[in-house]
Amino acid sequence: MKTGFFSVAAISLLQLAACQPRGRGHHHLHPARQAVVEDVVTDVVVVTVNAPNVIVYVDGNGKPVSTEYEGQAPPTAVPQSPASSSSTPTPAPYQAPKPSPAPPKVSSIPSYSSASNVIIQTPKQPETTQVTSSAAVAAPPSTSTSPSSPAAPPAQTSSAGSSGSDSYGSQAHGFKSAITYSPYNADNSCKSAQQVAQDFQGMPDSHDVVRLYGTDCNQVANALAAGKAKGIQLFVGIFDITQVASSIATISSAVNGDWSVINTVSVGNELVNGRHASVSEVVGAVNQARTALRSAGYNGSVVTVDTMVAMAANIELCTASDYCAINCHAFFDGQVAASGAGPFVLGWAQKISAAAGGKTTIITETGWPSQGSTNGKAVPGTAQQQQAIASLKSTFSDNLVLFNAYNDLWKKNSGAQFNAEQYWGIYGNAPSS
Repeated sequence: MKTGFFSVAAISLLQLAACQPRGRGHHHLHPARQAVVEDVVTDVVVVTVNAPNVIVYVDGNGKPVSTEYEGQAPPTAVPQSPASSSSTPTPAPYQAPKPSPAPPKVSSIPSYSSASNVIIQTPKQPETTQVTSSAAVAAPPSTSTSPSSPAAPPAQTSSAGSSGSDSYGSQAHGFKSAITYSPYNADNSCKSAQQVAQDFQGMPDSHDVVRLYGTDCNQVANALAAGKAKGIQLFVGIFDITQVASSIATISSAVNGDWSVINTVSVGNELVNGRHASVSEVVGAVNQARTALRSAGYNGSVVTVDTMVAMAANIELCTASDYCAINCHAFFDGQVAASGAGPFVLGWAQKISAAAGGKTTIITETGWPSQGSTNGKAVPGTAQQQQAIASLKSTFSDNLVLFNAYNDLWKKNSGAQFNAEQYWGIYGNAPSS
């Protein structure tokens, strides 16, 4: 076999051609492929290059037999497909890098504020509560943020009037006609004793009980003095259940030993529905208050007040009370017109009483706004308010607290409350405004 030598320059040119990109993504255009070289080179051509010495041995047909590298290790061979001596080596096929694995998904954790972390502020009549669903008040509180209308109460099973009240508990507790009142000016300041007296004078004589919500602003003493001439009893409230002892001391001082002027003492208003306290905290406060009130000489009713949905979901609130006390507003249901307010509220009273084994249920708030935004079938307005109150009075002959005596201009309207928060006053603006 005849051997010969190629110059390193010739081999370098062949390697340069092999490094040009092929196929998809060309950066350069190439001329047509040239014919294969047939002649066998036997001469030695010496060329000076700036590269390591490379010697290629070929056979008589010009095919490379072996290669020697002087002064360095041979390079890594590039895979080639069988071809003639003039065939350009095919570069290794491109392999796309494997994509990095996607980061693990992180579950969305809903935020939740424990009821024990909520600070109850200075007692004031709370905003009228829009009840959402039983899931919103069950313990532990739901983390869902999707509101829904309250479930419809059971169908009314008794006729309106006195027979209607008999259907949801005995008449061992209660009153004939009651209404709520808050002693605050539009600027949130406390009303004076003279202003409270003026407001009480503006109420019809038909109300034998006035419900208060707290003990601030000297309201218990001022209301007792204002209602004494009219023979009005008070439904007083301990708004802040962390201040049970001091609130009872204030009430005890105001009555000055005559507890006959107190119809009911409420401990908390819608605290579970608003997630301001847990069921156990409220029940504990009720028991604490009852013990202290008995020691002070009061033997009347002690209750906690919450929405009908909160009470239904946590009937132990009713069990801890001397009667079931619920706030129930047909307006917030959205499926009830003003004329249907009475049957709607009665249905809920029956439901709560049945859940509590026949225990008396008293509606401690109910009414209709005279202004605001429409909520489905519930339309606010003066005429609608009159229709709702008439429906409520025809359905309940007793055990009903109407909300509210006068417009509460100290409150703030909001879309969440259908911009009606200030306008639940049955008798318009207070005379002392």
